[in-house]
Amino acid sequence: MTVLTSLLDSRLFINCGGQQVDVDGNTYSADLNPNGASTFFINKTGGWGYSSMGVSKSTDKPVQFIIQDTCNLTMTAAVLLETAHVAPISLKYYGFCFIDDNYTVTLHFSEISLSKKTSSTIRSTRVFDIDIQGKNVMKNYNIEEAKENANGDKILQYDVSIESQLEIHLYWSGDGSTDYPLNYGPLISAISVVPVPKPAKQPHKLSPALTARIAGSSLFFLALLLFLIWKLGCLGGKRSSKEELKAAELFPGGAYTFRQIKDATQNFNAVNKLGEGGFGPVYKGLLPDGISIAVKQLSGKSKQGIRSEELKSRLNWSTRVKIILGIAKRLTYLHEESKLKIIHRDIKPTNILLDKDLNAKITDFGDAKLNEGEHTHVITRIAGTTGYMAPEYAMRGYLTPKADVYSFGFVALEIASGRNSASYRPSDQTVYLLDLAYVLHEQGNLMDLVDPKLGTDYSWTEASANDVH
Repeated sequence: MTVLTSLLDSRLFINCGGQQVDVDGNTYSADLNPNGASTFFINKTGGWGYSSMGVSKSTDKPVQFIIQDTCNLTMTAAVLLETAHVAPISLKYYGFCFIDDNYTVTLHFSEISLSKKTSSTIRSTRVFDIDIQGKNVMKNYNIEEAKENANGDKILQYDVSIESQLEIHLYWSGDGSTDYPLNYGPLISAISVVPVPKPAKQPHKLSPALTARIAGSSLFFLALLLFLIWKLGCLGGKRSSKEELKAAELFPGGAYTFRQIKDATQNFNAVNKLGEGGFGPVYKGLLPDGISIAVKQLSGKSKQGIRSEELKSRLNWSTRVKIILGIAKRLTYLHEESKLKIIHRDIKPTNILLDKDLNAKITDFGDAKLNEGEHTHVITRIAGTTGYMAPEYAMRGYLTPKADVYSFGFVALEIASGRNSASYRPSDQTVYLLDLAYVLHEQGNLMDLVDPKLGTDYSWTEASANDVH
């Protein structure tokens, strides 16, 4: 069976029995497979296919399942009606990989098999039924007796709901002529499938009463907001140092909020500045209990964090393994143990938080998706961070929990190696961690990827398992 690799479709056009043609700006696919009896065919694009069944009564001439007649066709879509696909008993067309929506299915017909020169007393009658999505929409359809539209075409149109796959079935139900092989089986010239147009949304007008209520509520909340700002001391002029300290409600101990620090230093007043170092200025502060403190205000250019030096000394091998296992545990919960199975879609170091005991937590679920079943999702909008996305998701949009597992593996590699996903050399060359890991693996030196700051303080078995996986 052909493997379907195309993305979801929202339109389908087939020139049944004919070459590829362009009509009204739409390209109709060619349908030239000559086989008919007991045939199942899938178009090379994988977007549609058909099955044909039945054997005609024996004749001296070979039975043709693709027929053509260019005579006396003058209507607008004549090029679609010059050919047709016919079957003795059953002809079923399939459309694959549709976006779930409501569609208009248009079937084009032209009775080009029956000769116009044949006497009406001996001419045969073709009658067949039509089902769409398993539901009968037409019984005993006779192309010759059908009414033409304004353009001279004989068409049938139906609005149907499609969930992934479309099925159109034309079949002989026993009525009509059976004395000539091609005169009693279903025949069709073209198929088109397009989305049902969405009605334009009318702007919603607010009633005067609702407008008044909204305006009143807005004024109330504005007044409340101004009152709260005033109570916090942000309005009404500059307060004295004593008033600021009272409003802050300082507590004794080693942990203080930023508001408390601002109160203690009089909002980092230049009068209290003690000096300035490489990482920023230092200010004198006074707590309510009379204890003097010194506060360093980090410069924006400083790359020093409040826990960076502490973490460097604490991130030994066992701690790194603990963090990696913690991330794995959180992902297992999201993918398998939670009532709502979730795919995060953006696992990366900046979305991993550590508490005071360095237990890993996953954050930022803005791009998360529900895992709705066991089948591969096809997502039309790719989300995530370049460099951490699984290749099949980044390139083709196929999303499964394995995409998170790939990102987790990349994060684990960064933790074990102490490197970023991309680093830069003085020669302006960019070194990508994944490429470096591949080269070291090929050379048999994968352990060289372990963070050199660890020295020999790591488990060879754990490191090799982490780096390989």
